[in-house]
Amino acid sequence: MLSDDEIQLMEAIRDSGSLSRAAAHLGKAPSTVSYTLRQIEGRFDALLFDRRRYRLQLTTAGALLVREAVRLRDDMQRLTRRVAQVARGWEDRLWIVTDEIIEFSSLLPVIRDFDALESGVRLRVTHEVLGGTWEALAEGRADLVIGATNEPPPLAGLQWREMGTMSWVYAVAPRHPLGKLRGPLTAEQLREHRAIVVADSSHHGDGRAYGHAEGQPTLAVPNMAAKIEAQRAGLGVGWLPEARIASLLARGELVSCETAAPREPNTLYLGWRGGEGRALAWWLHRLDEPRLRSRLLEGLDRFARE
Repeated sequence: MLSDDEIQLMEAIRDSGSLSRAAAHLGKAPSTVSYTLRQIEGRFDALLFDRRRYRLQLTTAGALLVREAVRLRDDMQRLTRRVAQVARGWEDRLWIVTDEIIEFSSLLPVIRDFDALESGVRLRVTHEVLGGTWEALAEGRADLVIGATNEPPPLAGLQWREMGTMSWVYAVAPRHPLGKLRGPLTAEQLREHRAIVVADSSHHGDGRAYGHAEGQPTLAVPNMAAKIEAQRAGLGVGWLPEARIASLLARGELVSCETAAPREPNTLYLGWRGGEGRALAWWLHRLDEPRLRSRLLEGLDRFARE
């Protein structure tokens, strides 16, 4: 392959279109540049520059050689940095999966602080819903899960801890029929109206959704933000995170309903599989901070600014 010096020589000739100008740029004698170029062409048994014009131009073979040589050089430099990074205890990559109920914007300050470490660890952040969050950890599609909303499964090597709880309120649009009823709503009354649900993203489960009665019609939506908007528009009913709709409740755009069977607050969990990497340890330490946990659990009341 080409050495760094040979790549620089080829690039100098390409950019200047002249052996003499390339030599001046590199601080070498034109004869040295010419000789080195002939050596490279002999090694690859190919004409690398078209010399028929006043300005030298790379042939198709020459362009391929320079392009691939640069790519291989850059790949090797990246590999060298990654090996040194792992040798210092940093992971090559950290894959974080959040339950959909955790808002990505709440993690932005943490990602910014992690970037400031200049560890070289590549971050990947994706989200799942309900059972899909734990499933990602079980299948190796996550190194760390944040905000899992159901209890930890029996996975070998699984470590977990509680983040805290999330409170819910049964909310409907004021024009919805349930919004006009008084007294605790029974399961029979709720079953007569369509529930808005965010469906389980588990690939191996039964696509469960929570917060609706058996036999109740449902409209499945992609995320909690869509669920709030659908209920705000009167398209259905269901449980919503209380802190995230405080402004809508205060303005009367949603009304809370008392139910005969109240929903207990959900416990949210952190989960991970073993590992001694510094990046995972750093994230677990940050996620222990009370203010951050509170922000993740409460989320943002995006309607306060409307």
